[in-house]
Amino acid sequence: MPEPGDTAPLPSRIASLVHAHFDALPTRSKPSIFPDGTKESGAKCLSASHIPRCRGLVLHDCHAEILAIRAFNYWLLTECHGLWNEASKDTIPTSPFIRRRAIRNKNGETEDPNSEKWPPFELQPGIKIYMYCTCAPCGDASMELCMASQQDATPWEITQEKTDTNSEDAMLDGRAHFSRLGVVRRKPARMDAESTRSKSCSDKLALRQVTSLLSCETSRLIAPTKSAYLAGLILPEDEITRSGCERSFGESGRMKALAGKSWPSEGILSGESTIAYRFHPFQVLAVSAEQIKAQWPFAKMKNTLPLLSNGSDEVKPVTASKKNRPGNVSAIWAAAPSYSHSCAALSDTGSKTLPALKGSKTGLYENVINGVKQGNRATTPLARGASSLSRAKLWVLLRNIVQPNVCTSPPGSMQQELPVPGVDGCAGDRSLDALRHKLLHATTYDEMKRACSDSVTDSDRFRAEAMDDAKTVLKGWLPNSGDEGWGLDVLVDPQKRKR
Repeated sequence: MPEPGDTAPLPSRIASLVHAHFDALPTRSKPSIFPDGTKESGAKCLSASHIPRCRGLVLHDCHAEILAIRAFNYWLLTECHGLWNEASKDTIPTSPFIRRRAIRNKNGETEDPNSEKWPPFELQPGIKIYMYCTCAPCGDASMELCMASQQDATPWEITQEKTDTNSEDAMLDGRAHFSRLGVVRRKPARMDAESTRSKSCSDKLALRQVTSLLSCETSRLIAPTKSAYLAGLILPEDEITRSGCERSFGESGRMKALAGKSWPSEGILSGESTIAYRFHPFQVLAVSAEQIKAQWPFAKMKNTLPLLSNGSDEVKPVTASKKNRPGNVSAIWAAAPSYSHSCAALSDTGSKTLPALKGSKTGLYENVINGVKQGNRATTPLARGASSLSRAKLWVLLRNIVQPNVCTSPPGSMQQELPVPGVDGCAGDRSLDALRHKLLHATTYDEMKRACSDSVTDSDRFRAEAMDDAKTVLKGWLPNSGDEGWGLDVLVDPQKRKR
């Protein structure tokens, strides 16, 4: 929250708040600045060949924007869990952030807010969500910046081995073919690196303008109202190219075919909110270069080089004296939910090692390297190394919420089932019973995902339609597949299994 009396612009206040929290993290969670002034920057994405070895335990994409969205969804799940547990008490539980849905009937009358509707929650209507980044999202929104930073502005060529050059919809390497704008791109990497199928942050944020910030797991619990969409992206002023941002995210850019559309075509009225997936373009807001310089010592070295004349017609580039080194540590922090819940004890969230940060209680604190918690290997992933943001951990958290009256450990683990004083969230609704049955009896992650998209409820169908239409507009969207055929037994440590 901003300090009382602070009259600075909203983007400036948000940036200051983020930097204050980051500054309070331990040194091990931050990049390094070496004696020669070289700085660490960047984060890792897994190559396409590595994906099948992840088994739900390794994060595919550790770019900051993606980790922030995953952490936000983790926090929403814990908020839903805590609020649901409070429902067993005599008082009606409230949260500053989410609330029970109140549906209006055909006569316009508001039904009982405690009646079971699915999804059962929605974000409070006054909520606005902003994302602050210290550099522009990779991909389409930063192509002009990328071109300007090259000593040799010749676009990287795409080899025949990397993609089919005859396909107009081929997904380009992150810095390939500057002449082609408004297209889906892979995460950028070195020219000699094995390619990924992780879409650029520009592309993933563009998709989220249609599907909302809610993931597959949280969309099971929270309805897609306007508050579930990103209201603004905050960037340093020298990281913004208005033409690139408008092309990538704006109503007149590559997403313009979706302007005015919604899924369903007429929204569902819920209290003062309307439930529907629709195209919600966000604002791109600026923070001054002076503020960034004062608050962010880890800023990436700019490679834009002035051209100096040697007195003749020949112009030579100045050689940069400092370079950036690749960084591999990602720090993840999320606030604690409004209500505590017993299932938090089933996983190591790091909240005990960092109990508070700038006055905020910690709900999650992790350092991640190569997609797993620091001190573990991504090449041989084990349960103890899985981030709380991993596919497996988010799945088991969702399962613990939708399964009434019991909070379970992963199948086969040595931990005991814990009673949850909650309510049966699926009581009295056949579609909800069917959904719960699918979620609880899914044997693989792929089955769980299909349970969220096989039109078990209207909400499933609308989300699937919105996502399909958005990916059609975002030409060249290829799935990053191969990490779906595992079950929750991956969260059982082999050593514990032998006991």
